[in-house]
Parts: sequence; structure tokens; C-alpha cells
Amino acid sequence: MDPTSALAAPDRHRLLLPDVPALVVGARSVTLLTPDGEVESLGRDAAAERLRRGSLGAGGLLLCHARAVARKLGLDSLRAFDLLELFAFVRPASFCLPTPRGLAEALGLPRPHDAEGEALALVAAARRLLAELTDPERPDRTGKAGLDPAAVAWAMGEWAWTPAVLAALGEPHGPAGDRERRAFQVWARIKDWQAEAPEPPPGHLAVDPSEARRRLAELVAAGSNAEPRPQQSDYASAVTHAFTPRDLPGAPNLVLAEAGTGVGKTLGYLAPATLWAEKNKGPVWISTYTRQLQHQIDKELDRLHPDPEKKARKVVIRKGRENYLCLLNLEEASAAARTMPQVAVAMGLMARWVAVTRDGDMQGGDFPGWLVDLLGRGRTLGLADRRGECVFSACPHYQKCFIEKSVRRARRADIVVANHALVMVQAALGGGDDAYVPSRFVFDEGHHVFDAADNAFAGHLTAVETAELRRWLLGAEVSGRSRARGLRRRVEDLIGGDEEAVQLLDHIAHAARQLPGEAWGQRVHGGEPQGPVERFLALVRQQVYARAAGADGPYSLETEARPPVEGLLEAAAELDSALQKLIRPLEALSARLAEMLDEGADELEAETRRRLDAVSRSLKRRAAMEVAGWRQMLQELGGETPPAFVDWFGIERIDGRDVDVGMYRHWVDPTVPFAASVGAQAHGMVVTSATLTDGTGDVEQDWQAAQQRTGAVHLGKPALRATVPSPFDYARQTRVLVVTDVRKDDLAQVAAAYRELFLAAGGGGLGLFTAISRLKAVHEKIALPLEQAGIPLLAQHLDGMDVPTLVDIFRGEHDACLLGTDAVRDGVDVPGRSLRLIVFDRVPWPRPDILHRARREYFDRKARARRYDDMITRLRLRQAFGRLVRRADDTGVFVLLDPMMPSRLRGAFPEGVELHRVGLAEAVRATRAFLVHPDGQAGAIPDGEA
Repeated sequence: MDPTSALAAPDRHRLLLPDVPALVVGARSVTLLTPDGEVESLGRDAAAERLRRGSLGAGGLLLCHARAVARKLGLDSLRAFDLLELFAFVRPASFCLPTPRGLAEALGLPRPHDAEGEALALVAAARRLLAELTDPERPDRTGKAGLDPAAVAWAMGEWAWTPAVLAALGEPHGPAGDRERRAFQVWARIKDWQAEAPEPPPGHLAVDPSEARRRLAELVAAGSNAEPRPQQSDYASAVTHAFTPRDLPGAPNLVLAEAGTGVGKTLGYLAPATLWAEKNKGPVWISTYTRQLQHQIDKELDRLHPDPEKKARKVVIRKGRENYLCLLNLEEASAAARTMPQVAVAMGLMARWVAVTRDGDMQGGDFPGWLVDLLGRGRTLGLADRRGECVFSACPHYQKCFIEKSVRRARRADIVVANHALVMVQAALGGGDDAYVPSRFVFDEGHHVFDAADNAFAGHLTAVETAELRRWLLGAEVSGRSRARGLRRRVEDLIGGDEEAVQLLDHIAHAARQLPGEAWGQRVHGGEPQGPVERFLALVRQQVYARAAGADGPYSLETEARPPVEGLLEAAAELDSALQKLIRPLEALSARLAEMLDEGADELEAETRRRLDAVSRSLKRRAAMEVAGWRQMLQELGGETPPAFVDWFGIERIDGRDVDVGMYRHWVDPTVPFAASVGAQAHGMVVTSATLTDGTGDVEQDWQAAQQRTGAVHLGKPALRATVPSPFDYARQTRVLVVTDVRKDDLAQVAAAYRELFLAAGGGGLGLFTAISRLKAVHEKIALPLEQAGIPLLAQHLDGMDVPTLVDIFRGEHDACLLGTDAVRDGVDVPGRSLRLIVFDRVPWPRPDILHRARREYFDRKARARRYDDMITRLRLRQAFGRLVRRADDTGVFVLLDPMMPSRLRGAFPEGVELHRVGLAEAVRATRAFLVHPDGQAGAIPDGEA
């Protein structure tokens, strides 16, 4: 820091800007802005070499997202004044795109339009953020909110921004007194939750369609853009069927509702859902597949509950325990920061966030996703709760715990916004965390119910799963690796001196040591397995490598489980015997804890009763569902797989490195257990999406596909079917082009097509790929020409950011392009010109793996036709096309670079939209013309087959 760069500020506060160059990295060039205001442009290789030698940025660099910049330059790290770290400190739990332009917009600065402007914006952003700290009325300065910023900055030790922050705060020599000692103790500021009596069961009053329409009108009017839509009212009226009393046990009132994009289905189902909750004093659970939609729904509920305090009582977002920060983890990591200075920066920024977060949710919500990349997973997401660590009421922070707060709030809320995975797991467990089972569900993104059920009800007898069970039972066995507490630590205060329970814990610990421990991979891969699990897995690995295609490649491998290699059945029998010795004491301890609950009915405190019940049920779940499922798989390995299931052996790989190995069992039709668990408990269900039905053109056949994919065929009562068409004029607003002269197996041709189409659109392009390797190859070839045209290029798997952050940047840049795979296709919601072109590298046929083969045979046999592959492919195309138009004034072009696109897949696109087969040159001209004049003749496609 150079004191001569300090700017005048009120009182003793000073703005002390770092006297270092600002740096911005493009696809092939680097722009530097010196403290004297001179601008220099360097090639990336030259800049990287100077940085390695120390002739550039020896005192540090002012930049945005140091780790991403280092990756672009091929460096391990950079000495940097990272503005994202300063933003996270000054504005914790606030949103900002992790780019120079994003910082400028978040801080109300002019939006830069070139690299030089971005470098200037970095300097202006630093000045603006430090100036905010000089305000003596800031809540964290007055003690009204947050943590003492001077104490935290001082405790962060060697953080690059510490001198500037302390100068701005007027405490350049650090906080007075012992404030620094308490700097990270954010848990002391969090309010306790209070135990309350259990809620009575909800009532059964119906919601009338006219009531739902009136509530919908109120919700629409409460928004900034009041826009009544007849289709939305029709939709709200239709879904009220799910909010009427159930007549038969196990037969919910089910509504399958397909609502085209633009109908406004979120408000459409929230209208009857909120009414039912108010009338019956019970919660409705809204379930989504993506976290992004969870938070969109939460935001829509601001219309009904504009007062944040009231909304906090009425609306709760629920996720799995692993999504929330654990205060005990934070406390222990903060203590380590005193002896590990490299941890102090992360703990300071995490503590600043915890002090102001709404609910401690680290997977979405108000936690900046880019902090994970900046600080590392271990110091961010690693502070979340993990299976086997929580000690519940034995934890000193139990009554401040974010997870426990969300569980309790959900019992009394009107609307609980959850996700498919949590809903299914809780239903399978009979209530999960709190033994509460809702009676009304809305499954938005209902086309993903099949996939969510597939994940929730599968059995994986793998190295990772068995090692995790050992950790859950025994806790951390190697000092310093984890703070995981084993089963004994979690229950010792509950069982006291009960001899039977203590003896059972000894038996469990002995049996658990047969499960894989530390370094299992080295032993299994090296041919020296220890214990029955590792011996079984070593033979599974042998079978996969002997029979799977592509064993020399980088991708995951699989092969049929039968016939087994020599010795595998004997190893399976040995493992089955070992698991039997584990399951018996698990079941016995579960039963003993239940007995203790009964014996102490007249004297146990409420929290002790809840813990006894929770531990008893979790032991039963592990024994009856997980370990028993593994035993069944092993016992049936010598014969035939039951017809409801499909088995296989597999090796999971990341970048060619084996990370897991094992035996897998999935339901052929996973909606069977979904219907048996969620469906049997529910009184009313709505399953809704813009893409529920198939697109064959045969109405009954299309609805049959929806009923199969949602499990409606397995419920005891026929579903009410509702279709509400989109209000958009897709024929006018979109074009669909199939390029006929690009060889999809020639990546040079594919890359050229992407390049020319993105340039023709002037950016705003989403490139979708069926394989990561194809994405990377195309990115390498098109990054430079797009940068030269002023079009930023983002890429999943290459930019080192999570998908939501990449999508946020894409949405905010307006003229950027984004390359991604399935995760991007499912997670994109980008209205406006930021997304005006979608290019798919080829027809997204299902991957022909063992599981898909079994399902194709099963569903095609039931349908007596070969259409399962087509159904899956049309769904993927419909989902991708649906990203293109999100508002009435959106326009866009959808391009498929696959001349082999069969005409029977045309039903993936809305009625009235023509599919044009054209050459690449014509596709480029049509794209440019349509996106410039979407309503004019220039947008017509004169040639090619329609």
C-alpha cells in the first residue's frame, strides 16, 4: 500500500487504494492498467511468463476472481487484491456477478464495454467498496447487524485487503481491547429457536375453483407488472382438484397439468395452495428439481407476504442437511484459523456471511456461489452438515442451528418449498428429520419426477457408500481428517449406563471395521484388498476392466453383473455374512432405543424423546433399507435379477481416474416406489411442467407417456389431466433450423458452425453438447474469434465455476455465449436478448447404457411399439427449445447441427413451428436476418425442406 494514494475521507477514515496494476484477461490477450493510468496490452503467454518471473505484479494485482484469472493464464496462483473477496466482506450475503462488469453493475457504476473499461471499473469498484466502510451508520458499525468489521479484518491476518479495510474503518492499528478475540464468534449473535407444542393435523376443507381464481387475481395484481392471463386462471382452476378431500386411502387426488411456457403456472398453483394452507392450518409442500426454481418460487411469494417477518413464518425453503452451514463446524474451523493463517481469510468471509444470512443455506439462497471457488470447498461447503457428524441436542449451538430452525419452521409454515430428492427420501423414511408427512404436494418440473425417483430409490453397493457407512458408525479414525463423530459419541449421553445398549454399540463397532477404511482405493486398485468388502470390490473391478468397452479411455465404465468372474460369488457370500453381523446389532439397538423411549415416557424431556426417536429410526433405516438392500443384491447375484430391477457393475471415473467401484441396482420403473411412498401418503398431488406429455401427435399416446413418467399409472385413482397452451406465438417468434451439410463427427466443421452462428447472432448464444469432450474441442477453436468480435465466451467444465454462476453471468452479459451440457439445459432461465440462439451439436439420443437398455425393453414392450428412445429425445429437445422464449417479446433461433435428425422428432417443437433443413451458409444468413428483423421478410427461409 502506498499512503500517497490515499484519498481524503471524513474524520480519521481514509481510502487507501492498493498501488498495483489492475488486470483483465481475455481469450488471448491481457489488459493492464497501471496505478499511473497507463494501459498496456499483452499476449496471454507473455503476461503469464512475466508473472512467473515476478517482473509483473510483484506487489500484487487488482483483479476480479483470482483463481479464474490464474487458470486462464495457466498459473497455480496469483498474488492478488481480489475484488470479489472485498465485495463479500463489505456486502455479505449480497449478489454480484463474478466479473468486472458484474461488479460495476452491483455497485451502481457505469457498465464497461471493453477490456480497458473493465480495468477502470476494477479501480472504481475498489474505491466504492472501501468508501462504504467509512459510513459510521452502517448496521455492522453500530452493532445492529453483522460482525465487528474491524475485528474480523484484523483477525483475517495476512489478507491483502486488511490495511485498506482498517484504514477505511478508522482503525488502522486494529481494534481496541479484546475485540479481536471474539472476531469470528458469530454464533453468539444468532437468536435461539424456542420449542413449541406439536401442531394438530390439518383440516380437509376444499378449495373451490372460483376461490382460486380470486386469489390468483390478488397475486397478479400485487406484482409490478400486473398482467391477467385467461390461461393462467384456467390452470389455477384445474389444479384445485388436488386440494379437495381424499375419498380412498392410498389414492390421492392427482392432477397432471401441462402448462406451456408463459402461462404462469407458479402463481397458478400457488393460488389454491396458499388458500388450502390458510383454510386447513397445514403446509403444502412445493417440490422442484432445481435449486434455481426453489428460489424463484420463494420470490413470487413476496406478492402474498411483502412483510419479510411475516413471510419468514409463512414460507420456508427446505433442503437436505448437507446444504446448510453447521455452526459447530464453523467454530472448530475458526479455532484452527488461529494457528493456520491460510484459513483465517476464509473464516473471516464465512463469518461475515453467517452473521446476515437468511437461513444458512450454502447451495443457493444468499450464499455467493463463487466464494466456493475463491476459498476452496473445504473452507466453504465443507463447513456444511454431513451425515454422521451431527450430535443434535448435545451440540452447544443446537438451539441456534440453521437446520433445526428450518425443520421447526416448516411444521408451522403455509408453504414449504423443497426439492424432489428431499420429498422422496422423507416419504420413504416416514417423515425424515421430524417424522412429519405432508398431505398436499405440488411437483413443479414434473418431467424430472422419474429421474429424481431413480436417484432416490436406487441401491449402490460401492466403495464410497460402504466407506461412508463406516464413517457414520465409527466417526473419524485418522486425526485431523474429519471431525465426524461416530455412533457411540452421538448416543452415549442418551443411553447412559444401559448395559444392553453399550454392548450393542461394541458389536456394531466390531462389525463396522469390516467396511472399507482410509486408502481403500490404493488397496483395491493395487491388488491387496483388506476385508470382505474390498475383496468383493476388487473382483468387481476385475470384471469391469475385463469386459467393458473403452477401458483405456477417460470415461466411466460398466458391464453386466452376470456371469460373474471366478471367485466373485464366494466373495459375495463372504460379504453377505459380514453384513449380517452388522445388521443384527443395528436392528437390536434401534429396538432398544425405542424401548427406552417407552420406558421413560413419563419423565423424558421433549428434545431427548425426539433424539431417541430420530436415532432409532436412522438405525432402522440404515439396517432395513441400506444394508438389507445390499444383502439382497449379493444373495441374488448367483441367480437372476428380479424383473423389477436392473443390476450392473461399474467404475466411476473423473478425468480418467477411478473414484468409485461397485454394484448398482436400479428400479426399471422408479415411479413404482415413488407411487408407493409419496403417492400412498398424499391426499392431493399436482405434477406439472411445460413438457409432461410426449409429442407424437396422438393425444392418448402422449398422455400415456406422461402417466408412465410420473407414476400416475401406479396410483389407485385416475389422474385429472389438464393442458393449458402457451400464449406465445412460436411460429412468429422462433425459427428451427436443421443444418444438413455439417458432419457431426468432424469437430472442426462443428466448431466452424458454432463460430459462424454465434457471430451471426452477435452473441446471446447457448451451445449445447452431448459430450464434454466435444464441448472442450469446440471451445478451443472458437474462443479467440469470438473475443475479437467482442463476444465473451463462457464454458461449463472450463471456467471453474458452478452452473448457476455461469448462467448468472450469461444472463447479465447480454451478448455473451455459453457452452454447456445437460445441466445447463435444465438450469437456464434467461428471458430477453441474453438468450436468442440455441445450437445443439447433434440429436440428443439417450446414452445406450445397461440401465437405458433395460428400460427401453420394458417400456417398449408395454407400449407394443419402439418409441421409448424417441420419447426421451423429444423431451430433451422440447426442454432445450423451451429455454428460447420466456417472455412475450422474446425471439430466437434453434439450430440442430445434425443432418440425421428424423422427421418423427418434429413433435418436439410447438404446433405451427416449421422445421427447415438448410445448409450452414443459409442457416447463418437466416439467423442474422431473423434476429435483426424478426417480423420482416428478412426472417423468411427461402430454401430447404420445411
